[in-house]
Amino acid sequence: MRDFLPADKARRERVLAVIRERYRAHGFDEIETPVMEEYSRLHAGLGGDNEKLSFSILKRGMDAEGIRAAADDPAALADLGLRYDLTVPLARFYATNRAQLPTVFRAIQMAPVWRAERPQKGRYRQFLQCDIDIIGDASARAEAELMIASLDVLDALGLEGGSIRVNDRRLLDAMLDVFGFAPDERPGVLITIDKLDKVGPSGVIAELRERAATPAAVDALAAYLERPAGAPTFDDAGIRAALPDGIPDEVIAHLVALGETVAAARGADAPLVFDPFLVRGMGYYTGTIFELAHPSVDYSLGGGGRYDGMIGRFLGQQVPAVGFSIGFERIVDLLPDDEADGDRSVVLVHDRDVPLDRLVALKGRLIADGARVRLEQRVKNMKALLERSAADGYTAFASVGSDTTVESLELKPLS
Repeated sequence: MRDFLPADKARRERVLAVIRERYRAHGFDEIETPVMEEYSRLHAGLGGDNEKLSFSILKRGMDAEGIRAAADDPAALADLGLRYDLTVPLARFYATNRAQLPTVFRAIQMAPVWRAERPQKGRYRQFLQCDIDIIGDASARAEAELMIASLDVLDALGLEGGSIRVNDRRLLDAMLDVFGFAPDERPGVLITIDKLDKVGPSGVIAELRERAATPAAVDALAAYLERPAGAPTFDDAGIRAALPDGIPDEVIAHLVALGETVAAARGADAPLVFDPFLVRGMGYYTGTIFELAHPSVDYSLGGGGRYDGMIGRFLGQQVPAVGFSIGFERIVDLLPDDEADGDRSVVLVHDRDVPLDRLVALKGRLIADGARVRLEQRVKNMKALLERSAADGYTAFASVGSDTTVESLELKPLS
């Protein structure tokens, strides 16, 4: 968990403002949910490995004897926990407030989440997630809206050239069936396949053999991975060419419709890439899955997928849902840190004898004219004062004496 100094906080807020504005422009509405959810909801088997990283909250009023008695049962010790993502809270939110929401609901959530990660570079125990979700639309239009809006965010932040890798969990399941993997071994097989980018085909096959997966199925997968193949085009022919025979037509048709919809908004060279071995580890995904990529880095800048089964766990009836999460912390690190609040961000350095009423009146006039203003009394080490002001995002300073007016202010740049 981290502290943010004023300049860092201002930079983060500028990025958040861009994300919020672009998502709102695409018809999404912002909501807010509590930081805590019921323990049973956070451990319902939907969050994958994230459930193991959940921070639990000890039940109130338990004495030492009660704690000892429940020591072997986490559910008896805790009834609440900090949210580890924003999707589970959204599902609960929709089930609770459905009567007050439109049939197709487009939600924005931008808020912190908590995971008991082992601290290391790029992994934090508290971090910000920026999610958009569409609930109530089972068509490919929903995925397309999420992708178009998120690519628009990257463009608005100056990160043009982004692309989205796309797959479908139903395709993965059908492929494993075609290869001959038994249903009970498929979750473990997918965990191994998810390492393809890191260990390569030979590493995946070696690990599957070590796991004692069905030998004939491993052989079939190995032959498939070794076949000569170029980058598939995102159309019916390209997707079919990247898959083995026996894949359901309706899933391919869903992806084709998705590609056509995105192309209608982004142009003929819509930046979608079909990746038949994209997995994504969350257990609640039921259909299309995707990850946001940028040529400047070798890791994803966001991702998401369809989770049609989750809301039904709370509502008692199935409701289609799909979401996309922007990797806010990663994107902030990519952006240049020389953005400022504009040339009307001023430090007024005043002499000790300047009357207080004159100072606040002068400051008020500048604020009324649209400036951001800080008062600083003159010190011996002016260099340190001005460097700190520049680090805090101020772009200009002016000296103020007892007879200074707004008209006589002489603004000088801080850099």
